[in-house]
Amino acid sequence: MENHSASDSEPDSHKKKKFNRIRVFYRLYRKRLIAGFVVLAHVAGALTSVEAVMETRTPPGAVAWAISLNLFPYGAVPAYWIFGHTEFESYQAASLLNEAEFEPIRQDLTSSLAKQGLRDIPDTPLEKMLESLTPLSFTYGNKVDLLVDGRETFDAMYAAIDSAQKYILLQSYIIRDDATGRRFSEKLIAKAKAGVMVKVLYDEIGSLGLGSEFTGRLLASGVDVKAFSTNQSDGRKFQLNFRNHRKIMVVDGKIGFSGGLNIGDEYLGKHDELSPWRDTHMSVSGPTAMLLQLPFAEDWYWVTEEVLDGLDWELKPPAEDADATVLCLPTGPADIRETCGLFFLAAINSAKERLWIATPYFVPDEQILSALKLAVLRGVDVRIIVPGMNDSTLVKFSSYAYLDEVKKAGVRAYRFGNGFLHQKTMLIDDDFSCVGSANMDNRSFRLNFEIVLAVKSEDFGNDMEKMFEKDFADSTEFNEKDLDEKSFPFRLSSRVSRLLAPIQ
Repeated sequence: MENHSASDSEPDSHKKKKFNRIRVFYRLYRKRLIAGFVVLAHVAGALTSVEAVMETRTPPGAVAWAISLNLFPYGAVPAYWIFGHTEFESYQAASLLNEAEFEPIRQDLTSSLAKQGLRDIPDTPLEKMLESLTPLSFTYGNKVDLLVDGRETFDAMYAAIDSAQKYILLQSYIIRDDATGRRFSEKLIAKAKAGVMVKVLYDEIGSLGLGSEFTGRLLASGVDVKAFSTNQSDGRKFQLNFRNHRKIMVVDGKIGFSGGLNIGDEYLGKHDELSPWRDTHMSVSGPTAMLLQLPFAEDWYWVTEEVLDGLDWELKPPAEDADATVLCLPTGPADIRETCGLFFLAAINSAKERLWIATPYFVPDEQILSALKLAVLRGVDVRIIVPGMNDSTLVKFSSYAYLDEVKKAGVRAYRFGNGFLHQKTMLIDDDFSCVGSANMDNRSFRLNFEIVLAVKSEDFGNDMEKMFEKDFADSTEFNEKDLDEKSFPFRLSSRVSRLLAPIQ
């Protein structure tokens, strides 16, 4: 019996030794695996940082990526391959291909504008600079209306849709399947069933939650709806850096709309946290409405490889009250120059008496900061209004650092207190105004497709002035102690967020 017990215990001893050997081997293997992963991650980070240094457009952006890729490669490497690229090669190639289609239209329009006396010949340094940034021209004979907030904007757009006889072009960064989105879709569907050509373009990232049921109803009713995807031809399945942020609607080539509003309930103040929603759009009738069709048509070509037929390119005599001069300025990452950033820089440098800016994302680069400081030194009344509440934590912290800096330079900075401010507007002196989709940040300057309408009109400038004055009254002026009196973690977060500004 004793021998039998000994023989039984021997296998248990072997099992225990075997288990210990496996455990030691597993620990050693796990350590080697972790070490290998760490080495591989840092090698990948180092190699990727070389590309970032060579490819990133700005030195601060290159430095920010290089540091993060080498110090924190585990998250920075995948982030770079998703968000880091700033050159949109495939759209540039597509632009070259469709140039043969659209350049004759531009030339014919330019010639017709000149013949009918509707082309404004630039006579100031600002106008010459801005017109050199775009193949489009300043045009006379436009009727413009400032549209403040969602109700006024959507009612004007609904009326324009109802008046459509030939076609409707609608482009939005965000379209939601909510009450507002469904009302738009119902109106578009009704027009499509009546024989009107309806084209709808939305950004696939901005409208990520838009389901096939919503688009299916449009398609089944004859509305041609497409998603703008920025990775469809670059071979980068996870390239999410470029967004089509433009907001455009054109009806029959006669009336156009652009500005800061997307299509969703929040723009009517129906948001759980960011209400009321403060935004600005504008409508334009005349030659510029026709020119707004060009960026839409080019984006449509990128998505479909189809040239839009049936658009009206024949200029009409302007209405008697159409006295505004307007420039349509589309910008994007496929531009040869950094058009959006240069536009803001030129506009700021042109200000002589007044420069009022409203932007939800105030994350400027160094050249914009310098231009704002120089404007103050010239004696210009420089004011900037930003949201008091934010939809981006990173922007909230970084904007505090920027506001603190410009405030110390003499800029009057305001934090809007009556809801969420989302408008992107600018008033220069008395007669030059800008309404568009572009924010004052790196993403709009270099990564997004944007659209800005620049208006020369004292009447429109007066409307902008009244709008700004009301917004200032609904705001609290930022003072030099606002950041200093915050807690240390807040101030640290602000400074760190600013370091990340070039790659935001």
